[in-house]
Amino acid sequence: MKYTEAEKYKALGREYLNKANIILTEDELNNLEVADFALNEFEKTGLVLHIYVNTNRVCAKELVLLPNQTCPEHRHPEVNGKEGKEETFRCRYGTVYLYVDGAPAPENRDRVPKGDEAYYTIFNEIVLKPGEQYTLYPNTKHWFQAGEEGAVVSEFSTTSTDENDIFSDTRIQRIPQIEE
Repeated sequence: MKYTEAEKYKALGREYLNKANIILTEDELNNLEVADFALNEFEKTGLVLHIYVNTNRVCAKELVLLPNQTCPEHRHPEVNGKEGKEETFRCRYGTVYLYVDGAPAPENRDRVPKGDEAYYTIFNEIVLKPGEQYTLYPNTKHWFQAGEEGAVVSEFSTTSTDENDIFSDTRIQRIPQIEE
């Protein structure tokens, strides 16, 4: 992703954080991360995030999704003998459609980003509105998508090792590459 594109998406991220009444310092707002997963289709698959803290015990983040934007299917595996990440998503703004293992609803397949159907395998839908939350346990395959108005999600978790996440789509690179 080009630097100018990343800056544009950071600005959009700031707008959504403001809609959710999430207050960050100017320095934090200037350092938002833009993750396009190396797919170069950010408005379809990607997210803007801020990491408050990530220690060897806990992690807290804000995740911003544009309207109908998807964070792709993945799981948080065991790393160096330590159990994978356990995370709780709490919706702050908009609607979040979270997908986990379980009984699927056929209509949920319509939410999969067009052209990427082969990379989405679970369709048990949990709908989160502002103030609602859901906890995912280690190594749970999941993906999520914003509704029509976009979404802001607070994530509270054990240590995050994003670089070790396992995505169903092998084209994905979790750590962003921003070009000048």
